Amino acid sequence: MEKEKVVKFAKKNIVPLTFVVLCIVMIGISGVGFNFISGELYRRIVRNTIMVLALVIPITAGMGINFSVIIGALCTHFAALIVVDRQIEGVAGIAATLSGGLLLAFICGNIIGIILNRTKGREMITSLVIGLLGTSIYTLVFLAGYGTIIKPHNPNIILSTGIGIQTMVDLMPLKVVITEHPYIPIIFILLATIAVKYISGTDFGNKLKVIGDNMNNAYALGIDVDRYRRYAIVISTMLASISQLMFVLNIGSINVYTGHLNVDVFACASILAGGATLNRASIKNVFVGIVLFHTMFIVSPMAGKVMFSNVAIGEYFRSFVAYSTIVYSLIMNMKNEKSTE
Repeated sequence: MEKEKVVKFAKKNIVPLTFVVLCIVMIGISGVGFNFISGELYRRIVRNTIMVLALVIPITAGMGINFSVIIGALCTHFAALIVVDRQIEGVAGIAATLSGGLLLAFICGNIIGIILNRTKGREMITSLVIGLLGTSIYTLVFLAGYGTIIKPHNPNIILSTGIGIQTMVDLMPLKVVITEHPYIPIIFILLATIAVKYISGTDFGNKLKVIGDNMNNAYALGIDVDRYRRYAIVISTMLASISQLMFVLNIGSINVYTGHLNVDVFACASILAGGATLNRASIKNVFVGIVLFHTMFIVSPMAGKVMFSNVAIGEYFRSFVAYSTIVYSLIMNMKNEKSTE
């Protein structure tokens, strides 16, 4: 009986268990110390946890991985650049960035939700394309529009040609608040976690679960499926906006044109590594996944360097780990779903 329970547990948690083994092996190969890993892991948890939490509610609603969280990140970039351009500093600057990013994320989330409701069954590929489109529009605005259509107010962030914003923009006037009060990101993470947990247990969350389980049953029960799915994307996009604010404040600068890239891929890899599937996700999957995936992400370049005696290959090894995590997780999850049918 105990053996059956162990086998059942192993099959159900094959993905996280695999990553536990891989983390132990990689740490052994790289020879990295605990203090270094824990310090790096803390920074990555602060930067990325809320982005992974942003994926839970759309998954619950049966929409799969919401790759359009990248739009939420762009909303924060947009708001932060306006704040820096207007030279608003300190707490006022953070408040303005947060409120501006959330407002933009609310608007964009509604638009994305409407689009995804028109592409039921193909939400993931649609959200991926939406993210690419959003990146193109954002780049066009800040590379070509700033200094031509949009009048700049801070010459320090404008390119020497007078058109376009520089690649890197300093956020130290805002980061100083986080430096003085380092617990602020932890408070945001706790609030976001409580919010997702609370929403999942409400009537709203239960209706999302019904929609995710069987959309036809949801229609039969009189649930406004399109409205609830749109709300799920709005919440996800707004959480992504908050997450990106924590990210850029932790770093102290914005990489204007590439700083948002891959936030969707890394969040996807994290939640899948934690044992989530395309239609089931929980808070536990978020935190287990972010610890396992980012531990792998920290030590994999060093392990690759040791194995191949080449620093460049070590960095490529990191990218290999990120994308192979997604592929492996999807394959194992589909296999488990078929075995339970």
